[in-house]
Amino acid sequence: MSFEITAASVDEIRLMSTWAHDEGWNPGRSDPQAFAPADPSGFLIGRLDGEPVACVSAIRYGNGFGFIGFYIARPAVRGQGYGIQLWRAATQRLSGRLIGLDGVVAQQPNYRKSGFIRAWNNVRFEGTPSTVDSQVRLVDARSLPFTQIAEYDRRFFPEPRDAFLSTWLSLPDRTTRVALRDNTITGLAVRRDAQGPSRIGPLYADTPDTAAALLNSVAAGTPVAIDVPDANPAAVRLVHEAGLTPTFEAARMYTGPAPELALSQIYGVTTLELG
Repeated sequence: MSFEITAASVDEIRLMSTWAHDEGWNPGRSDPQAFAPADPSGFLIGRLDGEPVACVSAIRYGNGFGFIGFYIARPAVRGQGYGIQLWRAATQRLSGRLIGLDGVVAQQPNYRKSGFIRAWNNVRFEGTPSTVDSQVRLVDARSLPFTQIAEYDRRFFPEPRDAFLSTWLSLPDRTTRVALRDNTITGLAVRRDAQGPSRIGPLYADTPDTAAALLNSVAAGTPVAIDVPDANPAAVRLVHEAGLTPTFEAARMYTGPAPELALSQIYGVTTLELG
């Protein structure tokens, strides 16, 4: 049998998202439309006799950072060495960069063998948030100049990601909110539709009250899922107080020292697939 690895087509990036759903990861319905602009050549498909059977993403950001996600081998071909071939292709593509990933519990020992070090856990919390009263000023994020939002996002991500972020905010199935104080951004939240509970990410906020107002606004009384860094105690406290319950976790891991981020203001990561 012949196994080859190539860059994924746009349709195959959608297929990767379907496989992620099959794994129980509940990606947003339109997420692939935002994933592709991030790094169009960074999505890899493994084909066995021409049939897609495994995938991985190896996304380059800026000059010094990369992120691995979508590491999936279909059940019928697991244990046959195809996944590790994709893994090697992904790490080679990001060679020379600090690499991050969100590793599921079962794979974390393998990632450690490859030199990845745990920085914190991202814990998924799900449920319908309880309502809070707030005086925080919130507006639709799409009403602001994109450059203002991109500058705010740089506090929370190691490199610029404008192509991804602009698409992430603009897709039609999104609810976006920013918190403003004296016309300065103090928080950002995005909710997108999914086959299960709607996904929230990112959720950034300067204060717990701002985070609570944003969570309440974008959730709008519906079931949601949010991936919370356990290294931010205020974020963990917020979701507990909102009545959400943990359902899943993955370790944020890096090949070197964790980048300097405003972690105390990250209440929900953007996406486990692309960081």
